[in-house]
Amino acid sequence: MYEVIYQEIEEKKEYEAIIEKVLVKCFEEEGLENSKLSITITLTTPKNIQEINQKYRGIDKETDVLSFPMFEKEELEKKIQERDFFYEDILGDIIVSIEKVQEQAKEYGHSFERELSYMIVHGFYHLMGYDHIKDEDKNKMRPKEEKILTDLKINRVKKEVE
Repeated sequence: MYEVIYQEIEEKKEYEAIIEKVLVKCFEEEGLENSKLSITITLTTPKNIQEINQKYRGIDKETDVLSFPMFEKEELEKKIQERDFFYEDILGDIIVSIEKVQEQAKEYGHSFERELSYMIVHGFYHLMGYDHIKDEDKNKMRPKEEKILTDLKINRVKKEVE
């Protein structure tokens, strides 16, 4: 279902446990748990994600997460509807800047788990063909993301200040 690649960062089982929990729920929610679709998750540095962003999107800046889907939304919907999962297929790639996840967790006042989980679910729904540029698209994508996180009880609760 997925493979985690570490690019110039330390491997941590904590990251993999979070990723697995979120992806299992995403696949389950979308009825893909018996599919042979797989995702590659690359955990990397801000510098590497900036280079990838520049190379493939022409945007020369760091970001938190990038997604590269293998299917157009309509093509994937047809595949899902026809249950065309006899062969292994790659759903796409998700690339996450772990340093950005750490920074944003602090900035937003929630846990590292919450921030990484959001990056994974957000990337997953991009691979599924969803977007958030236009409000009408965002109104379809955001509820799906929030449902996954809510079902997993990974909430956006502010940490208490001591």
